[in-house]
Amino acid sequence: MIDGAPAAQQTYAERLGWGPMDRVVIFHCDDVGMSHASNLGAIESLEKGVVTSVSIMMPCPWVPEFANYMKEHPQVDAGLHLTLNSEWALYRWGPVAGKAAVPGLCDPDGYLWHPVQETASHATPDEVEREIRAQIEKAEAMGLHPTNIDTHMGALVARPEFFDRYVKVGIEKHICVLAVGGHRSFARVENAEAMQRIQKRINKVWEAGLPVIDDLHTASYDWKEGAKSARFVEMLKNLKPGVTMVIVHCSRPTEEFPLITASSSLRFEDLKAMIDPELRKTIQEEKIMLTTWRELKERRDKAGSAKRQAPNSKLQ
Repeated sequence: MIDGAPAAQQTYAERLGWGPMDRVVIFHCDDVGMSHASNLGAIESLEKGVVTSVSIMMPCPWVPEFANYMKEHPQVDAGLHLTLNSEWALYRWGPVAGKAAVPGLCDPDGYLWHPVQETASHATPDEVEREIRAQIEKAEAMGLHPTNIDTHMGALVARPEFFDRYVKVGIEKHICVLAVGGHRSFARVENAEAMQRIQKRINKVWEAGLPVIDDLHTASYDWKEGAKSARFVEMLKNLKPGVTMVIVHCSRPTEEFPLITASSSLRFEDLKAMIDPELRKTIQEEKIMLTTWRELKERRDKAGSAKRQAPNSKLQ
């Protein structure tokens, strides 16, 4: 069941041209540009692993390195990890728009707030939209053409008004936004409050001509020490039909990376899982299809005009 809708609900994968039982996955690497280690991990997971999409944190200092990589690899499906928080204790960054333009996004030291709760309490929707636009404009000025935009630490789903501005910009610029509207088997467990806040807003994304996905898997960040490959294999074997985005944080730790984050080893385990031949073998044996945000957008364009009514309007 999906919010009381019939169990035979059409998946968004099917609306995008796949079959009703097809399982389609985006392996998506977050936090690109956050550090040199993050860039190394993202590139390795793209070139040697099963990662099909990445997202870049524009306020962070190592963005130029990945922007140079993108100039040589323009086919890479790269979006923006819209960043409204600076969570680490000693490694910080501020807003792209500058403190004067978005004071509510900044802590007393002028950096983005550590926790999302502070962002939700202090920032206005106007400031959020201003910063979203500044990050996109900076990316475009660097020669990047984001295929999608999503939200670092879930800040853009912390308040419905923030999500509205995020969707507004995505629709205006015709850039895919991360909108989860299908069965949400993982998302309703892993991100229950966020899904509840935005569920009535998802259909607007589809009606505007942008793709919507069926599910979002974020739990691997909480898979503590030890190999993650077996858990990813198990997850894939039990995957439901539809388009599922699986978020990972692949990093190849450098000497200073453990000083930035205590999650250094966990992020390295993500990388090792993504390049593990066993994971690729499982994808093939399970007949799972890998995709990108670029392909989702192309399929959504073919699926019909933005004005066309979705096949089942109960899915919102």
